Amino acid sequence: MNPIVIIPTYNEIENIESIIEVIMGLPVAFDLLVVDDNSPDGTAEVVKKMQAKYPNRLFLEQREGKLGLGTAYIHGFQWALAREYEFICEMDADFSHNPNDLVRLYEACAKQGYDLAIGSRYVKGINVVNWSIERILISYFASLYVKFITGLPINDATAGFKCYRRKVLETINLNKIRFIGYAFQIEMKFLTWKFGFKIIEIPIIFTDRTKGKSKMSIAIFREAFFGVFQIKIQSLFQRYIPQDASIAK
Repeated sequence: MNPIVIIPTYNEIENIESIIEVIMGLPVAFDLLVVDDNSPDGTAEVVKKMQAKYPNRLFLEQREGKLGLGTAYIHGFQWALAREYEFICEMDADFSHNPNDLVRLYEACAKQGYDLAIGSRYVKGINVVNWSIERILISYFASLYVKFITGLPINDATAGFKCYRRKVLETINLNKIRFIGYAFQIEMKFLTWKFGFKIIEIPIIFTDRTKGKSKMSIAIFREAFFGVFQIKIQSLFQRYIPQDASIAK
C-alpha cells in the first residue's frame, strides 16, 4: 500500500490544486487525504474535481466547521489507520513545506527504520525563508523553551512536516490528545519520544507561504506557551512503556 499524506485545509483554494499536482507527480507514489474544515472559498470543491483525475489516490474528508489543526490531523490519522496505511505523513497546503522532501521523510522511516521523521528547520542552523527576524526568533526560542521545560531532545518542536510509522499512532491514544494548535505538534512529538520510538530530524528549508493567509493567532501561541507546562505535568502521572528510545540528527 502507498504511503499517505494528510493535509488539513481552511481557505486554501489558491494552493490546493498545485500542491495536489506536485504530490501526485513525486517519484514515490503517495496517496493524499485532504481534511477540509468547510472552507467558504471552495477548497473542497477543487479537491472533488481533481478526484476524477486521481481515483483511488486522492481522498477528501469534509468537516462541519473550523475545528482546529490538531483535530484535523487526528481525524486524518484515524481515517488512515482504519485503512491499514503503514506510513502516514502530514504537511501544510501552502508550500511552506517542499513536497519533494516527502520522499526523504518517507524513506527515513521505510528504508532506515525510523518511527518518526521530522522535517526540521533548526537541526542544522536556521533554515527559514521569508520570515521576519522577530518570527524566526520566536519560533527558534520556542523550541529551546520546549526542550528546557520537557526535556524533549528535538530542535524543531513545533514542526508540522512529518512521517509516522503506523505503530506510533496506534500506541499514542489519539482520543486523549488535548491541544489543537502548535501545542498539538509538541504533544505528539513528546509522546512519541516518551514511548521510546526512534526519531530522526531531517533538515529542510521552510519557505513562508506566498498565497493565502496564515492561520497563526494569539490564541494558538498562548495555547502552545502554557500547554508545554501541562504536557510536562501530565507526563509525571503517566506510565510509558519504552520502545527502544533513539533520537538521531
